[in-house]
Amino acid sequence: MDIKTKKITDSIEKLFSVGAHYGLVRSRRHPSAKPFIFGVKNSIEIFDLEKTEVELEKAKSFISDVVANGGMVLFVGGKNEAQEAIRKVATTSGMPFVAGRWLGGTLTNFVEIKKRIGRLEDLSSQKEKGELSKYTKKERLLIDREIESLKVSFSGLSPMKTLPKVLFVIDPKREETAVAEAKKLKIPVVALASSDCNMLEVEYPIPGNDSSKASIAYFAEEILKAVEDGKIKMMKKKEESATKEETK
Repeated sequence: MDIKTKKITDSIEKLFSVGAHYGLVRSRRHPSAKPFIFGVKNSIEIFDLEKTEVELEKAKSFISDVVANGGMVLFVGGKNEAQEAIRKVATTSGMPFVAGRWLGGTLTNFVEIKKRIGRLEDLSSQKEKGELSKYTKKERLLIDREIESLKVSFSGLSPMKTLPKVLFVIDPKREETAVAEAKKLKIPVVALASSDCNMLEVEYPIPGNDSSKASIAYFAEEILKAVEDGKIKMMKKKEESATKEETK
């Protein structure tokens, strides 16, 4: 067995171990998911993990290239099973995220969203510096409540100073508003999508279990690896560019 084959085999074993192969009952299958289905077990459709691995690698390569060129990835996963993983990998990579309810207009009305993010950062900064002491106790209480409210909706988006170059979405059917906004603005979407999702709605669908915490965490970590790989490429580009300037 050569190294490449062993790597693919190991990846498929990992996918299997986290339950990535489980889809949904056939009656819920979207027609576009059919090519990725291997068979049925106990009335549950099973994904062809070899195809899942191929699509995952395509998605990772794309995200790596986006990040290498300075692009930002917006991580989206509002369902309960996804929130922890999305928050973790986005925070680790310094990328923005939505790990809760998607606010309509997050992308299509980004000018207003930026204002709310700015308001959160301004109030938080004032509080940290002790500048809120000039207000009355009641006013400080109201400001604290506003900060907490803004944090719930916008804290994950604070790194997003411009529109992202790609979205990574858990369950594009559930996050249809986010996907629709990205589509309207021609922002590519990479998505972990179960058998009930329309694979044609996203540019890089990754067919797999989007309802299991273990499965979601695995795919999120793989995308994190792609982001980190892209950062390394970007640093190398900058170093090479600096070297060329020095030799001129």
